[in-house]
Amino acid sequence: MQTERDLATLIPFAASVTFGLLAWGAVIMNYVWPRMRTLALEAAVRPLLHLHLFRFMGLAFIIPGVAGLHLTPEFAMPAAYGDLISMGLAWLALFATGSRYARPALWVFNVWGFGDLLFAFYQGTIGVGIEPAALGATWFIPTVFVPLLMLSHVLMIVKLVRAPQA
Repeated sequence: MQTERDLATLIPFAASVTFGLLAWGAVIMNYVWPRMRTLALEAAVRPLLHLHLFRFMGLAFIIPGVAGLHLTPEFAMPAAYGDLISMGLAWLALFATGSRYARPALWVFNVWGFGDLLFAFYQGTIGVGIEPAALGATWFIPTVFVPLLMLSHVLMIVKLVRAPQA
């Protein structure tokens, strides 16, 4: 059972992630998806890929003084480097735009990138089981940035499934 101290940070953290998903979901449903669904696959996903170029921010998990002192390397290292690989795959998908490799590059990026985010949530809650306060200043990555990234992956996957093959 969680201690009172654990619940004092777990509840605001879970609420923040939930509110992040709801807020970004509202933005996406009202502004992004109506425009995106009318565009061809590559034109629709290009802005979302650009968003993922900022996944270098995950490196903050391994910077002492930015991440909390008690953030375990078992969480921080895979989260940081998984994001870095995701950023690299986003670059590759962007470079593949307009080529016969565009669709496979998008699939590879989305499978890896979405899986990386799900793995980080698993590690943080079940696997390693970090205390949310251990995130320190990086608290805003999983509460603000990750919900947007997750929803953008969902949008790209929906677009990939619905878009006709060239």
